Amino acid sequence: MALIPYALTRPFLFGLDPECAHELTLDSIARLQHTPARLAWSQRRVADPVTVAGLRFPNRLGLAAGLDKNGRCIDGFGAMGFGFIEVGTVTPKAQPGNPKPRMFRLPEQQALINRLGFNNDGLDAFIANVRRAHSFRASGGVLGLNIGKNASTPIENAIDDYLIGLAGVYPHADYVTVNISSPNTKNLRALQSDEALDGLLGALVARQAELATQHGRRVPVFLKIAPDLDETQIRVIAATLKKHGMDGVIATNTTLSRDAVKGLRHAEETGGLSGTPVREMSNQVIRALRSELGAGFPIIGAGGVMSGEDARAKLAAGADLVQVYTGFIYAGPPLVTEAASAMARG
Repeated sequence: MALIPYALTRPFLFGLDPECAHELTLDSIARLQHTPARLAWSQRRVADPVTVAGLRFPNRLGLAAGLDKNGRCIDGFGAMGFGFIEVGTVTPKAQPGNPKPRMFRLPEQQALINRLGFNNDGLDAFIANVRRAHSFRASGGVLGLNIGKNASTPIENAIDDYLIGLAGVYPHADYVTVNISSPNTKNLRALQSDEALDGLLGALVARQAELATQHGRRVPVFLKIAPDLDETQIRVIAATLKKHGMDGVIATNTTLSRDAVKGLRHAEETGGLSGTPVREMSNQVIRALRSELGAGFPIIGAGGVMSGEDARAKLAAGADLVQVYTGFIYAGPPLVTEAASAMARG
């Protein structure tokens, strides 16, 4: 059990600008994660082992990409009891992201809006941070590395960025996630369309095979998709995933919809909405994917997991594993134990 309850620190953090609170938290974890001070937030990991995509996960609860974009805090977050952690999104070159302010809280709905725009320090710095992490993976934790394209790269050349990212992170990843679903990089979601997706996945799978031979191991590659998809789009995506033999899918990223937050302060800010409002949207996509993909195809469910009950609902919808982000910001490390325990109960 953590020595300092999150309930004591949250009022201070929520009194700050959201991005300032975010950076302060990451800076603190990065500095202290390999010192005895880590006991302030450490928790025992719930044991609920499961094998998905050929990987053994110590439990079904993971941290979604986006919280630790540069992979600075892998061991620190790992001490909170996650079975797996996904860091990124990383782009080949460093980029500042969109202008500030670019992150907003909607506490009435336990939600966030962000338009960060893949702000990160670039592939070389990311890999250096990943290589410095050791205790999380040594304890059996699974590490996912999430890749994207630079904002300056024309959409017609997007495949080049993803191939650079895949080759760069491959030796250091337990699995790789291809992020084509952020709403904050211009035209990125166009890669979810049938022809563009077919070309991207074909190129990635071919490169994955080359890298597997080069490194002597096959690293699974997942695709992360948006919640703002209709049945036809989901059907096309599922068929394309199967056609290319992809290893899994993550459903979902943030939404552009504002139906659930109309009238609230910050509701009209541009960017991706996460938290409670995206929960059922995500579950609907998961159910549709499971129907199209059949049993056995790995699905990671993300979006609106604010409690153990929400995590179990993701499994009921058809997910094999579950990730948290916004719920973790609102509830803190106790959500990790609650959600992992709820899923372990079946």
